[in-house]
Amino acid sequence: MNSAEFSASGNLFSPGSTGGPAEAATGDHAFLQALLDAEAALTRAQARVGAAPASAATAVTAAAEAHRYDVRDLALRARAGGNPVIPLIADLTERVAQLSAADAEFVHRGATSQDILDTALMLVAARTLDHVLADLDRTADALAALAAHHRATPMPGRTLTQHAVPTTFGLKAAGWRSLVLDAYDRLVTVRGSLPAQLGGAAGTLAAFGEFGAPPLDLVPAYASELGLVAPVLPWHTLRTPVADLAGALALTAGTLGKIAADVLVLSRTEIGELAEGSGGDSSAMPHKSNPVRATLIAATARQLPSLAAVLYTSLAAEDERPAGAWHAEWQPLRDALRLTGGAARDAAELCAGLTVHPDRMRANLDRTAGLIVSERLSAALAPLLGRAEAKQALARATRHATEHGTHLAEALGRDPAVLEVCTAERVRDLTDPTRYLGSAPELVDRALARQPLSHHPRTPGQDPR
Repeated sequence: MNSAEFSASGNLFSPGSTGGPAEAATGDHAFLQALLDAEAALTRAQARVGAAPASAATAVTAAAEAHRYDVRDLALRARAGGNPVIPLIADLTERVAQLSAADAEFVHRGATSQDILDTALMLVAARTLDHVLADLDRTADALAALAAHHRATPMPGRTLTQHAVPTTFGLKAAGWRSLVLDAYDRLVTVRGSLPAQLGGAAGTLAAFGEFGAPPLDLVPAYASELGLVAPVLPWHTLRTPVADLAGALALTAGTLGKIAADVLVLSRTEIGELAEGSGGDSSAMPHKSNPVRATLIAATARQLPSLAAVLYTSLAAEDERPAGAWHAEWQPLRDALRLTGGAARDAAELCAGLTVHPDRMRANLDRTAGLIVSERLSAALAPLLGRAEAKQALARATRHATEHGTHLAEALGRDPAVLEVCTAERVRDLTDPTRYLGSAPELVDRALARQPLSHHPRTPGQDPR
């Protein structure tokens, strides 16, 4: 099996993230390129502060092309030192020496493996989040259109699986959008704070000074080359950046999972209020059109909390550089980015193609024959009959309607106590579920006035190649 075959075999059981930009942005080739970008940026930064010749910056940057290196071979050799940076440094140094023997000594000068790997993780996260944010923006736009169009489209509100009181589909879609904007805003904040890592062996920057680089000038120069934030301190065991990223990704996946959960329920055959624009086929039942996008999103929402938990537990990292805690982050972070990216893509497609069936919503409103507005009747009759008598009248009418299969309005119309204070026409109005929407339409308007935080991706330093 060659390296390409090995890499391609890794996503068979993750169809939600396969084929999308997040898969490419988090693949082995992308990580390798990020590691090389971090190495090249370090040499360029040292050249900027006068600690390396310009020729070294040019040579290392020219050698830092992922296609020149064997990912599988690096992975196998990483076992010896515990991380892939160590064998990569050897290969990169050899490649630079082929271009310019005198400049090979400036590869990785003063850094430790964690500096490069942490920085590469932040680069991969930044590049992936740009795709996620674009898809969340598309999702929010689609939901805004649905909410506005269905601002007053009545449907059953459901609590604890049962019909509660009427609501509107516009309010439901506006609620989904509000969650998406919450996730978007958090990811924008995290994206704008992703830091480079540079500390040397134990976070003191000592070796850089020995090699002639003013350390406190080198760190911002390095971050600038990469389009990342310059940290106040090296964060080898201060893992706030990873924890913040984990929390934002878990929130995003859960947010999209909420939308998926509602779509899955409302697209059930017996409910039929929603449908995916292009459902998936069944291998055994030709009549089915499965809600595949929602299903894949729901699967991601169930996986992200456990991945985030691993990243949170790595906060408890001992000493100045840890054994195991740091190493435990790599795969869960990659999976969290990839899965969330896939879910964001699926959510954008799902919401843009969602089919709404107002006729089924109205039919389902009528399934309880007026009982869904019992709250309204209780509030309307209490001042007229007294609270206790109103409750008894509703109980009698509900029992009669249930036992005889009649509408609640008809049952109330047979009650002398009700007819003394309320006309039949008024009873029919009170039992019309479309006339008990509360402030749902106005709440939609309020929700749609909200705008997301602006997102201006940081631009990586200019590549001198």
